[in-house]
Amino acid sequence: MRIRTQAVTVLTAAIALASGCQKQSQPTVGVWASVGGQNITSTEVDKYYRTQLNPDAAEPSQDEALSLKLNILDELINNQILLQRAKKMALEASDGEVEDKFTEFKNPYTEDEFQRQLKARGYTVDDLKSDIRQQLSIQKLINREVVSKIAVTDQDVQDFYNQNRAQFNVAEAQYRLAQIVVTPRKDPGLRNRKNDDATTDAEAKRKAAALLHQLNDGADFSQVAMDYSEDPASSASGGDLGYVAESALSQSDPALKKAAMALKPGQVSDVIVLRDSYRILKLVAKEAPGQRDLADPTVQQSIRDNLHNRKEQLLRAAYLASARDDVKITNYLAQQVLESAGKLPVAVSLKPTASLPPAPGK
Repeated sequence: MRIRTQAVTVLTAAIALASGCQKQSQPTVGVWASVGGQNITSTEVDKYYRTQLNPDAAEPSQDEALSLKLNILDELINNQILLQRAKKMALEASDGEVEDKFTEFKNPYTEDEFQRQLKARGYTVDDLKSDIRQQLSIQKLINREVVSKIAVTDQDVQDFYNQNRAQFNVAEAQYRLAQIVVTPRKDPGLRNRKNDDATTDAEAKRKAAALLHQLNDGADFSQVAMDYSEDPASSASGGDLGYVAESALSQSDPALKKAAMALKPGQVSDVIVLRDSYRILKLVAKEAPGQRDLADPTVQQSIRDNLHNRKEQLLRAAYLASARDDVKITNYLAQQVLESAGKLPVAVSLKPTASLPPAPGK
């Protein structure tokens, strides 16, 4: 479950987090919250706090750091509430389920690459398996208690379409594109599964040619993009750029537009040589301009997905709010922030524990 990082004022966050909780006796040093008798420590918060910091940005101010830690702590409280409920309902992930997910996570890497990934994130195998168990357990709970109760009827779909017809009127041709990007320079912010990064123009040219050869031999485009693309914005999603309007293509490099418009759905381009990179495009789908009818299966599916996601978000929020009412929660950090009028409490350090390595992003 990802950690939320919405910017809120320290005082507002503290009031929200402390709501419904009475002042408790001084907790054990390092304990920042208690959920149903289960402690959440500053060390746990520090682990996720590290993943939110941009190493190239200025150090957060005291207020910014404290606000972020309050948000992280609130998310950990929510996770602990759901995990405890999952255990009570005998929905905790089994060892076999954890191992299967662990293997799935590890499969794209060689053993050396996997160990490098763990080391870079300061994680151990046990840390990773613990996170996997928690995520699977919470998802099993949500599936039973929330997702199973969601129903989107044909009438729901019809009503949404009638009320939002304009959304389905495509004004110009749309191209759904995916890309693989290779650059001739080292990028410290690179994120791909193989941690593969060309550093010279010669390396980039050879790498792009080798990737095109893989694709022509039948390799899956999205898997290759996740493994090797050097575009931090799209590699994690398999290079998917979504739908791009023809007018937007006209504003891009002429070579990109020419390559994209020459493709048929499902086709992959040759290597496109640009001033700053080498790229390979795939045209996933193309939509001609005009009104999309409700009979179009893609229109129906997009509406169903939209309505399902809306209902799931609503029910999840309601379920969590109800679950919080059933558990005794004490947020010591929030109490300390309130008592110090938003200043840094003496007992609270915003510096991550020196011995604690950075944790992987969620």
